[in-house]
Amino acid sequence: MSAAAPFVLWLDDPIANGHPALGGKFSSLGEMTASGFSVPPGFGITTTAYRSFMDDAGLSEEARRVSAAADKMALEDIKSETKTLIAGVLNAPLPAQLEADIREAYAELERRTGVKDVPVAVRSSGESEDLAGASFAGQYDTFLWVCGIESVLHHVRQCWVGMFGEAVLSYRVDGQAVISRGDFGMCVGIQQMVQARAAGVMFTLNPLNGDRSKVAMEAVWGLGEGVVKGDITPSRFMVDKVTLEIVERKRSDQREEYRFDPSQGVAVLPIEEARIGVSCLEESHVLALAELAKHIERRRGAPQDIEWAVDVNGNVRVLQVRPETVWSRKAAQSIVGKSRSPIGHVLARMAGNQIAKPAATGAKGAA
Repeated sequence: MSAAAPFVLWLDDPIANGHPALGGKFSSLGEMTASGFSVPPGFGITTTAYRSFMDDAGLSEEARRVSAAADKMALEDIKSETKTLIAGVLNAPLPAQLEADIREAYAELERRTGVKDVPVAVRSSGESEDLAGASFAGQYDTFLWVCGIESVLHHVRQCWVGMFGEAVLSYRVDGQAVISRGDFGMCVGIQQMVQARAAGVMFTLNPLNGDRSKVAMEAVWGLGEGVVKGDITPSRFMVDKVTLEIVERKRSDQREEYRFDPSQGVAVLPIEEARIGVSCLEESHVLALAELAKHIERRRGAPQDIEWAVDVNGNVRVLQVRPETVWSRKAAQSIVGKSRSPIGHVLARMAGNQIAKPAATGAKGAA
């Protein structure tokens, strides 16, 4: 284990800024943290850790075989081809030093946050997410509200297993399985959950026509899973980047939200009557998010796809940042057909129902 590529790397470590061992998602969050954006605290279990585990368990060669064969696999053959590999990832013992490092990092996160068994998001962050022409948004796994070190260790394995699931192995660009292009590793990000009042996604362009003078956002009460999965109708806003005017808006009559429940975990649950018909975002939050989007785009030099949350204290937090891929890259497809990226959901909703312009009277402040 070299100093340049440890098993565990904290987002606020100076070397985390764009570090390749953090994979696509988490290296971006390392960059955002270094740039001073408000990112929830956390650490990445690096691609070095993944490869150490796979080598120690004797699974590396089988993983390479399965990945190389993905291009020729029919969908119905994937489960049988990966059965032995997945069983090994789930059951092989972790290298002692790796397990000790993960346990210590989670204990440190408890100390930093002051929360015992601190709830975390466990996020897959693969090297393959950085490939030109490919966007793995919606393909890899994320697990929310994971509490306690034993559950964290379990879900780390679930993220590693996700590299060999149907959605990833069948994901194709120009007819070729992306995963077959190389020997890719997986970082797993561990990040404190945000107690979200509202959450969603935004794009630093209009996803319908590529207009880069606009910021388009979708927002829901509670956790942002409803936007990412596409199963809750969000409120929608379009903001002019130059004037910071909300030029278009459509408020959703939202009656359910994703939130944590002690007996069910993260689930879709009814919201109270007082919030039905009320915008999940105040106008000040819409404009703050648009400013944030502009700053992130300027920092990264290209249109961005950003997941965010507004916490219960009204603070805007950055959850994920990735390059926008519909207008800047070729479209990609998975033959599984069930996964769609956030921008895919936005395009589907917006194309079917154009954002309503605000009424001439009383529109300001009605977000």
